[in-house]
Amino acid sequence: MKVIWNSEIVDRSEVRIDPEDRGYQFGDGIYEVIRAYNGRFFCLDEHIDRFYSSAGKIEMAVPYSRNEMKSLVNRLLEETNIDTGNLYLQMTRGISSPRNHMYPDAGVLPMLTGTMTAVERDAVKQVKGIDTIVTEDIRWLKCDIKMISLLGNIMVKHEAHKKNAEEAILHRDGTVTECSASNIAIVKNGEVITHPDGNLILPGVTKLVWKKCAEKLDIPVVDRPFLLEEMYEAEEVFCSSTTIEVMPVRRIDERVLFTDKPGDLTTALQAEYLKEIEQQCGEIVI
Repeated sequence: MKVIWNSEIVDRSEVRIDPEDRGYQFGDGIYEVIRAYNGRFFCLDEHIDRFYSSAGKIEMAVPYSRNEMKSLVNRLLEETNIDTGNLYLQMTRGISSPRNHMYPDAGVLPMLTGTMTAVERDAVKQVKGIDTIVTEDIRWLKCDIKMISLLGNIMVKHEAHKKNAEEAILHRDGTVTECSASNIAIVKNGEVITHPDGNLILPGVTKLVWKKCAEKLDIPVVDRPFLLEEMYEAEEVFCSSTTIEVMPVRRIDERVLFTDKPGDLTTALQAEYLKEIEQQCGEIVI
């Protein structure tokens, strides 16, 4: 399997990660996940922009231009010959010895890696929806940075798994923020309500797209914090991320939101989101 290792595309067996790499020791790094359909990346520019934004927030200089980065990931997609799948792109601050909590002095080069994985689009789940649990948001206060330090996220994700659910809906003192690996929105009185961007949530690329879809459909979107009580009383709830697109929530803990099909607004946003994919990547055969 071909992978990205710094500025090259190499066989996976050639990659060597030093034990004093700061990503390995501190989780000092950033990442991005980019979806491909029909052998083309969806929202590539937006994902690359977020990658650079995350790097800037932790004072990590990316040693490649945006065009160089896009060329590199497109080369990987071509060489792996993956039609539908996910790119995982990661950059750590690099190798710094001896181990020290402080950022290293200039001269330490970041370590860039990237892998492609074939993952088919699950059209059945788009209709069936997912089950979720509600739990406290135990993460740090810089959730707008797409960091590789994800222990808080994986702990609550595992808690959901233990309860036969797919996602954990997070809250801070009763205010819903997002999920373990996705943004969340609720539908009330014909409006879509979602937590505003800021340090408490990741600014979702998929969220940007479905908000654009809502505008086309004349569906009002309100960016404001909402409480657990509002979510429990919502007519519809959906999650959104690169890998799950616009995903209806079927159940929250023991509350069943629907049994047959998702609500009308969620369904409309799903259809419009699919049009956005097809506009960039070509027809999606369901």
